[in-house]
Order: sequence, then C-alpha cells, then structure tokens
Amino acid sequence: PVTPPLDTKTQSEHSLFLVRGGIKGLVILGSTGEAIFLRNKERNELISSQRKTLDENGYKDRPIIAGTATQQIDDTVEMIKESKDAGAEYAMVLGPGYFAPSTSQQGIQKWFEAVADRSVLPVMIYHYPGVTNNLHISPATFEKLAAHPNIVGTKLSHGIIDDQTLIAASPRIDHDHFYVFTGLGQNLLPVLTIGGVAAIDGLAGIFPRIVVRLFRLYNDSAAKGTTKEDIKAMRDLQFRICEGEKLVARWAVVGIKEALARMWGMGSKTGGRLPLAGGFEGGDEEWKKWEKTFQGLRELEEQFKAEGKEG
Repeated sequence: PVTPPLDTKTQSEHSLFLVRGGIKGLVILGSTGEAIFLRNKERNELISSQRKTLDENGYKDRPIIAGTATQQIDDTVEMIKESKDAGAEYAMVLGPGYFAPSTSQQGIQKWFEAVADRSVLPVMIYHYPGVTNNLHISPATFEKLAAHPNIVGTKLSHGIIDDQTLIAASPRIDHDHFYVFTGLGQNLLPVLTIGGVAAIDGLAGIFPRIVVRLFRLYNDSAAKGTTKEDIKAMRDLQFRICEGEKLVARWAVVGIKEALARMWGMGSKTGGRLPLAGGFEGGDEEWKKWEKTFQGLRELEEQFKAEGKEG
C-alpha cells in the first residue's frame, strides 16, 4: 500500500524496551513518531495501544505525553481532548510556525495561552525551530507562559545554549511548576547543569540505558557531592552520546529507525511513510560510516543492562 498500516505491535515492543531501560515517560506522536503522517484515528489508536501495553506490563506509573502539531487552536484543543480520552497524561504542543516571519512574541504568547486555557491536559511547549519555519520563542515569552497554571514545561529542540540558560535558570520562573527538557541528548549534561531536568531524545530511543545512566550520574553526584571521578565519568558518557547523536542529526527519524532495526531487530530499516520511506541513501555503504560507533554503543548498553541499574 502507499500508506503502510500502523504497526502497534512493534511500537509496543519498543515502548517496553524503553521503560525497561529506565525511561520514566514516553512521548508518543512527536517528531520521531511521525505524527504528521497519521490520521486522527491512528493517533488515538497508537496512544490507547501503548497505554494498554504499559498498564498490562506493570508500568501504570509511566506517563504518556502526546504530541500535537496543528496550527489551529480549536483543532489543537480537540486533539488534546482525544489524546486524554485515549490515555495520555500530558500534551506536547508544537508552536504555530507557518507564518513565523510575521508572528510576534505577543501572538505566540496569546496562541499558547488560548490552547492552555481550554486544554484538558497539562501543556508542554514544544519549541523546535527546525520544523516550525524557524519560529523563535524568546526567553521573555517563556517567562510569561511559564506563569500559566496549565503550562508545565517545555521541550527545547535547538542548540541555542544562552536561550536555554535564560529559561532553565530564570529566577522569574517557578521551576517547581515549569520544567525544562532538552530535545537533544548531545546537550543533556550542559542542560542539567543550568537547571534543566531531563532529555526527550532520539538516541535514547536506541540506547536508553546510556542516556539514563548519564542522567542518574549527574543527579546522584549532585546529591552526594560531585567528585573529579564523577565529572570524568559524566564527560565520558556525554562524549559517547554525542558520537551517536551525529547520526540522529544527519538522518533524523530515518536514521533512528534504521539504527534501531540494525542494532536490535525492531521495526524496519526501510524508513516510515512517504516521503521518509526507503531508509538511508546509500544503504549498507552509508551504514558502514556509523557501524563502529554504534557497535560500541550497543556493547555499552548491554554492559549497563548486565549491571542491572536501570529499568
């Protein structure tokens, strides 16, 4: 078929792979989830199937964050309601970027407030300039939006570290209410040091234990007092993560799916729905450029699994 059917069986396998690797919540229908290629019926089926999978396997405590990527306020609100009915606990709302060059900060603020006022789920702001026509949400706008009682956090999928700092460390934001996540695993350690709480990341979809280990190393060392050995261990892990993230940066969802299939036999390495079907350009020859790095990451992931510290 032109549009392949929804594969909830593999999605369930992957969801369990993630939570057993220590992931504490799942974003479903984000960018890597190819949400923009799904019909509403499929979106709801995907959420409900994963809620059922988590619940039946002892993970009722793992929340589902459902993505939305529509520009229209009423449609966004309706999509959030359907997501809640299907089993989601939070909504991750992509900014309205079609008219980004003409959109003011006041307009962005009012758009998100209009969604949050009517949303039946707590809202996370998904700030991803790369897919929203370079829509920029300023730190000052984030400070205003963070004061909304139904806006509880943000995923920052960009590398502008000064903006991230001005949001995650802002004294004008209540950080017990509004939480900052990086969307880039290669930024995890720097973002944790400036007040971010975690990552929602593509490489974690392939090697969850490695990313979780860095997260726990940081928090454990902060609690007991960070040593030089802790700093070295965190730097070493961040370095390994950055090596793997080069594939994610180059190939995005196509690369994540290909690596997941090649490393763990999950899903198909031929990509997703059109226009992303077909996998890497270059196939096996392209994979050879990444194989050594990813084999090393797999060995590290399996080492951490054997140690039994995640899950």
